[in-house]
Amino acid sequence: MPMELTQSRIQKIWLPNDNRPALPRRSCGPQLANSPTVIVMVGLPARGKTYISKKLTRYLNWIGVPTKVFNVGEYRREAVKHYSSYDFFRPDNEEAMKVRRQCALAALRDVKLYLTEEAGQIAVFDATNTTRERRGMILNFAKENGFKVFFIESVCNDPTVVATNVMEVKLSSPDYRDCNSTDAMEDFMKRINCYQASYQPLDPDDYDRELSLIKVIDVGRRFLVNRVQDHIQSRIVYYLMNIHVQPRTIYLCRHGESEFNLKGKIGGDSGLSNRGKKFALALNKFVGEQNLKDLKVWTSQLKRTIQTAEALQLPYEQWKALNEIDAGVCEEMTYEEIREQHPEEFALRDQDKYYYRYPSGESYQDLVQRLEPVIMELERQENVLVICHQAVMRCLLAYFLDKSADEMPYLKCPLHTVLKLTPVAYGCRVESISLNIEAVNTHRERPEEAKKGPNPLMRRNSVTPLASPEPTKKPRINSFEEHVAVSSALPGCVPQEVPTQLPGQPLLGKACL
Repeated sequence: MPMELTQSRIQKIWLPNDNRPALPRRSCGPQLANSPTVIVMVGLPARGKTYISKKLTRYLNWIGVPTKVFNVGEYRREAVKHYSSYDFFRPDNEEAMKVRRQCALAALRDVKLYLTEEAGQIAVFDATNTTRERRGMILNFAKENGFKVFFIESVCNDPTVVATNVMEVKLSSPDYRDCNSTDAMEDFMKRINCYQASYQPLDPDDYDRELSLIKVIDVGRRFLVNRVQDHIQSRIVYYLMNIHVQPRTIYLCRHGESEFNLKGKIGGDSGLSNRGKKFALALNKFVGEQNLKDLKVWTSQLKRTIQTAEALQLPYEQWKALNEIDAGVCEEMTYEEIREQHPEEFALRDQDKYYYRYPSGESYQDLVQRLEPVIMELERQENVLVICHQAVMRCLLAYFLDKSADEMPYLKCPLHTVLKLTPVAYGCRVESISLNIEAVNTHRERPEEAKKGPNPLMRRNSVTPLASPEPTKKPRINSFEEHVAVSSALPGCVPQEVPTQLPGQPLLGKACL
């Protein structure tokens, strides 16, 4: 007999009407029907592996695939508190080689824990992994645990790019916190040479022809892809082929205040109020003052964003994907009217604003999926101004700032304010610029009854600096310092623990094992 179904009140999806316990909600995006995946970074130091790892993790978490980076360099710093010199990375330093292997094994244990017990779907193993022996160890680990493996090798033979990256790295790496520039640069170049001697690149034409991989060559100038296994790997490849590291600025703002904003109504397609028109003129002046080369302007297909863009006297492109969230039966109503006419829906949305779907409308979860092509194109572009709507701007902002699904629907995006986003090494620097035109406040704070701790299974598991804090770390490995033959320290170096890298650092990051 056909199974009876019940519709979920919050998400408006059909579920079996029986007494089986509900499965935990693993993510807010595509559910992967196949095995968890371990993404393995490969490449020499200063080739942008950590940059790729963290940026990819931010994207995957945003589309709802729980992903976490495991940076083996951090494990090494926990084990060896006092870095002395490049001698630690010499292939003939047997004691150091033991430490480095133990650090890799400790990271793999945490990968297994994350993918099997913490609802993770993708783990990014961020290390050099430059030898076939090390990659073979990872492949065996994945086979024993039923994980898929996808390799990302970053190859850069452009000496200018490498030199620029090394210059930035030596200023920001914990290993060289208090070193003078000359000594740090010399040591790091010798460290690269230690890896260069034993580096075995991925060989998709012969030795590694059975592996799933992508080689990113010279920071995206060229790509080589081999044996993509599934949908999520194809999305990873597509994403990596769209990102770039050129300096740029992204401006996000909402349309000018609308007539419906004045009346407290949501949705609809009303025009600008008088103050909204003043904002459009002020935005024109602001854009002119930025003196931007080849600025692209994007709007939604709704009247209020188009009116705002018209005042700029610049070409603009309309995106249907940038239209405001569809409130379904609640379109063109005030919150008070929704509370009176649809009291249950009003209460349900306050319970879970990200997953809640308006009857015949959309949820924030739906909006994220709709906006993915916009994110891809934003990653391809240089300077862009996006004139959009409150919910849309929250979703875009959550991507760039690596905010969780729980935080996203409550991000503050006031009218008549421009957010200037400048991508940096492992995140995004944000500047909020008010254009000093009064407007109504359309922000609804999180209700008190909804201010309880979020479900950990709904949180993003990224270690990007702007992501939600991780729980307090438990010791993962013992100190191996007593086993390490310590070389004489570099002149002027006093190793110290330093905080996670913050905005304003290099576009290419490094991770050394």
